[in-house]
Amino acid sequence: MAFATLRQAGVPAQGRPEPVTGAVSSTARRKAHICFVAPYAWPVLSRDPNIQVVGGAEVQQCILARLFAANGYRVSMISFDYGQPSPVLVDGITVYKSFREDAGVPVLRFLHPRLTTMWRVLRQVDADVYYQRSSAMWTGVVAQFCRRHGKRSVYAGASDRDFEIGQEQILHARDRWLYRRGLARVDRIVAQNPFQIESCRRNHQRDATLIPSCYELPKEAKPGNGDRVLWVGTIHGYKRPHWFLDIAERLPHRRFVMVGGPSVGGERLKPGYYEEVRGRAARLPNVEFTGFLPLAEVEPWFDRARLLVSTSVYEGMPNVFLQAWARAVPTVATVDVGAPVNTVFADAAQGAAKVETLLSDTALWNQASSDSLAYFERNHSSSEVLARYARLLEDLA
Repeated sequence: MAFATLRQAGVPAQGRPEPVTGAVSSTARRKAHICFVAPYAWPVLSRDPNIQVVGGAEVQQCILARLFAANGYRVSMISFDYGQPSPVLVDGITVYKSFREDAGVPVLRFLHPRLTTMWRVLRQVDADVYYQRSSAMWTGVVAQFCRRHGKRSVYAGASDRDFEIGQEQILHARDRWLYRRGLARVDRIVAQNPFQIESCRRNHQRDATLIPSCYELPKEAKPGNGDRVLWVGTIHGYKRPHWFLDIAERLPHRRFVMVGGPSVGGERLKPGYYEEVRGRAARLPNVEFTGFLPLAEVEPWFDRARLLVSTSVYEGMPNVFLQAWARAVPTVATVDVGAPVNTVFADAAQGAAKVETLLSDTALWNQASSDSLAYFERNHSSSEVLARYARLLEDLA
């Protein structure tokens, strides 16, 4: 079944996606039809403020999907069923829904509706290339579907743990087996940084192509001379939000902002973890805790930031780093993402010291700010990333 891009219109002002009608344009036929298999992406793509799901992999897939659509590719996406119409057009991307995440009888729902529905929708889309990001059982499903139907498949790593045996963020052994089988069978693997390339080769005997994540400043962005120290992320244990609060406690004369909602799956947290973090933040007079915010409401906080702090145990290339660097905002983090402009610290005391040094030394901050923006433009601009993906797709063809 074929559907067309009607116009590069985006979501109308009322926030309603457009139903899909019409025929495939001649422009769309010149380049590959790419389908993003992104179960959790609908809330991000649709900009629905009522669905509290904003994952880094989903943000990146939506950025790439819009970028491909704006540059002449025919683009589709498969998402979970959040009650949206299907198929529907959003920003030039034809979105198909699969199933509700909680649909079906436990254990049996692995086969139906999950496998049966996903397989049916993969066939319905009938793309040339299927792109899936982040470790999950869908890596194996997409790889097998493409092998069976003569399509091409791309898996993109989203975390430094994706290629480390036993450290993948996948709960069930069955799903881990499907994921690893998929890694062995996909046509191409994309890595975010050199560590992921080495890890993929060491653990899976596969070569990966380095394509950095990308980001574009929203048209309404207004970066200024901000004074906030910002932390943005889901309140996961592995993101160590308490470390950020430790830093804020050590620097009572600085202003801190924490943006993030509770974890909605994947990681098993102790009961009340989110409430504990929120309560501690409320007791610190120099910390503003916003809770969950839709992506569009997170962006202005970067305009007001002086520094971005990350306290994660591991990452890949966080979108929040790109949001900061694109605004010439330096980053201070516990993760080394292979970027020379990122200042790394080992514990909260050291983090507080590095934050204070950057904030109190104007010349040092100015240099870090300039270097951050230059690094972003060289490595993470949409034009650079699109060129790399174009070469990958040409190679697949």
